[in-house]
Amino acid sequence: MMLEENISLKQLTTFGCDEIGRYFTRITTAAALTEAINWCDEKHLPFLVIGTGSNILFTKPFEGLILKMGITGINKTNETATDVFLTVGAGENWHHFVSYCVQKSWGGIENLSLIPGTVGASPIQNIGAYGVEVQECIESVTAFDTHTKTWITLNNNQCAFGYRNSLFKKEKNRYLITTVQFVLKKQAQLRTDYGSIKEKLHEKNIKNPSLADLSNAIIQIRTSKLPDPATLGNAGSFFKNPSINKINFEKLKLKFPEMIAYPISDDTYKLAAGWLIEDCGWKGVRKGNVGCFDKQSLVLVNYGQATGKEIYDFSEEIIQSVLAKFDVLLEREVNIL
Repeated sequence: MMLEENISLKQLTTFGCDEIGRYFTRITTAAALTEAINWCDEKHLPFLVIGTGSNILFTKPFEGLILKMGITGINKTNETATDVFLTVGAGENWHHFVSYCVQKSWGGIENLSLIPGTVGASPIQNIGAYGVEVQECIESVTAFDTHTKTWITLNNNQCAFGYRNSLFKKEKNRYLITTVQFVLKKQAQLRTDYGSIKEKLHEKNIKNPSLADLSNAIIQIRTSKLPDPATLGNAGSFFKNPSINKINFEKLKLKFPEMIAYPISDDTYKLAAGWLIEDCGWKGVRKGNVGCFDKQSLVLVNYGQATGKEIYDFSEEIIQSVLAKFDVLLEREVNIL
């Protein structure tokens, strides 16, 4: 195991905040992962597995071992007349994987184009966009169980997927994912009913879109709304869309008729967190080196030398503002460390 000590975390996260990690190593094999975890156990040190660092905000130095996941590979393991089965390394870039599948005309994840991060992070967060969640295409996940020190494969049901949630998120640092098994369709059922997708396809005069057309439309939509982390530090959507029951939704809708919300069951509505934040006046607001992006209020940005704590404190102001006006508590989607 090649160890580095006292490294800057600035280049390991998309927020670009300059905290220090005590130890660092790169993981390219399953054996290297178990070796690193055993080393941490012997030293009584905490550990953290990261991919591209696109969903992490460090607010202080990390006093343990950071493991950079680098297990890659996209392998077709089986196929039927209708489906393709793939095993993908946790360290694969997510958008590269989506683009690969689109080129092969394998459908299911094209609506998740240009989401930052790695394949291994996708089931943890149960990433989703434009009416699709990754759980719909995951067959199983292979991981190292740090409690039992065994390798396990969890099927879709065992992953306990929920909205931006999963077993892996609920039991942090227990299951360390090395590969994800996907099932994609040879004849894709395109999901184009999302408002902004319809508008983009209409704008481009595409009536019968292909997988590539749909993926490209989503890439253009995301590019127009989200800043490039290479030029402006951010972690994409900072907050989850909150869910409330029907009674509270109807009360809020009477008071705020323009409020954006979507029914997700007979008794539950999902509110658009971006609308709540914008209605509280935060869109485009900047305080020092931290701000709320002027094109998408869900995105908090590092304009320069912001610390993780400054970004966290700014997010807390937004949360309290939304709570005071709507009596709705926003939850951070980004992992805070």
